[in-house]
Parts: sequence; C-alpha cells; structure tokens
Amino acid sequence: MLQEIIESATVPDPMVCPPLRWGILGPGGIARTFATAVRATGTSVAAVGSRSQEKAQQFAQEFGIPQACGSYEELVGRADVDAIYIATPHSEHHANALLAIGAGKPVLIEKAFARSVSEAREIVDAAAEAGVFAMEAMWSRFLPHMVAARKLVAEGAIGTVNYVSADHCQTVSHVPRLAQLDLAGGALLDLGVYPISFIHSLLGVPEAISATGSLSPEGCDASSATALTYPGALAVASTSMMTRSPTRAWIGGTEGYIDFGPQFYRDSGFEVVRHDGERARFAPTLRAGGFEYEIAEVSRCISSGQCESVTFPLRDTVEVMQMMDEVRRQLAVCYPGENGAGDGSRTRL
Repeated sequence: MLQEIIESATVPDPMVCPPLRWGILGPGGIARTFATAVRATGTSVAAVGSRSQEKAQQFAQEFGIPQACGSYEELVGRADVDAIYIATPHSEHHANALLAIGAGKPVLIEKAFARSVSEAREIVDAAAEAGVFAMEAMWSRFLPHMVAARKLVAEGAIGTVNYVSADHCQTVSHVPRLAQLDLAGGALLDLGVYPISFIHSLLGVPEAISATGSLSPEGCDASSATALTYPGALAVASTSMMTRSPTRAWIGGTEGYIDFGPQFYRDSGFEVVRHDGERARFAPTLRAGGFEYEIAEVSRCISSGQCESVTFPLRDTVEVMQMMDEVRRQLAVCYPGENGAGDGSRTRL
C-alpha cells in the first residue's frame, strides 16, 4: 500500500510547462539560484533589475540575460517581461511587490513573503484587485518528496497525525543583513519559515503557540524553539542562525511515521514505516536544485488564468505569516516602522 501511494503522487516535469519570460528584481544570492534553476524549466529570464545599473549588467552577463535594468521601475514596466521574481531583503518585499502588481505583473515573492501578516495581506489584496497572480516562493512545497509525504498523510497511511517536528539551523550569523533589524534580519524569516510552513502544510493553524528563544545584540532573533498545539496533536519547530543542525523532520501518526533525511526541505527523500511492519522509501529524484518546480508551477498557473496556486494558495502564506508574527511577539522582535511594533498589537492566534 505504501509504495503504491508514493508512486501515485506524481509531479509534473518542470521542463514541460508553458513559456514564461521572467524579470528578476534584485540580483542577490538567492536570485543566482533562481536564474540557474530557470534553465531546468520551460521558462526563461528576459531581464534583471537592480538599483545599480552596474550590478544589473554584471548579473545579466553572468547568466546570459538579454536586458539589464538600472531601476525596479524600468524592470516592471518592460513589455517583454511576463512575471516578476522578487529576491530583495524581506524588508523590501512589500514595496517591491506592490510596485510590480501596480504595473500589472504577476509576482513570485521569495520567502518569507513579507515582514508581517499585515504586509502580506496588503500584497494579497492588491493582487486580487489587479487580477494578477501572486505566490510565495516556498519552493519545498512543490518538491516530489513533499508531495508524496502529504499524500501519504492525506490517505491515512500513518493513521492520524499526532506529532510533527522539524528544525532548520545554519551558521549564518556572519551574513550582514541577518544582523540588521531594519532589513528584517534574524533566523525566523530566513530559516524558521521552513519548519513552520512544513508543519502548517500538514496541520494548518494551531490553537496555541508557545515560543522561546534568544536575541542577537542588534535585537534580531538568533535562535528559537516553538511549540504549536493542535486538537489531538503537537508540533515543534526550531531554528537558529548560530549553529548547524541536521535539518531533519519527522511526522508521527497513530499507525506509523515518516522520517525525512537531513535537509528535509530539499530533495532528501524519506522512509515511511507503519507499526504493522510495512515500510517504503522515497529516494531523492531531483535533476537540479529544486527551484524549478515552483518556477514551472507559476508558469502553468499564469498560462491557465489562475491568480494563485492550488498547491500553495495565498491563504496558506497569510496563515504562516500570522504564526511567525506570534512567534516574534513572544520573542519581542519588532522591525523598525512595523505597525504595532513593541505594543503587542499584532493579531494573536
């Protein structure tokens, strides 16, 4: 039974998708990963935009991109760009997304979607009003092993899920932007979003959240452990930018469990074991780095006239942002200029 369910969880080939001409807004490190992944899909990058013409030109030359734009306004205004990938720091996602949406461009916004749930809702509302596609670039939701694991859970292969754990810790405290509160630095939005989004994909919004952690000297969240309480289930998410962990995940049910390998958010594969002794494995399958699956999803959605992904709807993004807002509230982490910063007025779950 287990192997049959796994084999039935098919994922479309990212090379077989409608053509789409991307514009990359912000030629940083994550944009390099995106530009590389595009080559493993049926889409292409038509232009890259930066506030520096020189940086845009350097990026364009490296990746063979036809056009380099010296401003974000120029990029989103180009007629030869079908969709915008936003790869700027978290603090800029809200403004950059609204700029692109205002120009009538669909957007794929790097995770975390925004700084806060209020910003996320403004982006979602703007996209709905403009009638354009929007999605958070939580690429792991589209990976074959994640699709297979969710199908195993949905079909009751391990019974009723009653415990989930996931961690994502990396030694990245030396990265300058992660130490800057004005850039929405810290571990949570960069790393912690992975385990929290993973748990949400299985259990949804919790009844209660209890978070503890430590702060950097600048006031950014350095490490945190979060317990999420559900009816009949408990989940634990941990993250840190001060140490490295195996980045594993585990889903426990009344009739079995799913054990992910290291780097669960990548194509790690997993083993599923039932208490009656039946077991099966999902071996890693990716040809490339993984971003290509979300890239192809956006192409298919836009081509079919959808304004959001069925696999990863905007409601999921907003709910995850709300969960992370509550974690930050309990850790007393507020970003400069944030609505309700420091007064506990962010929406509680």
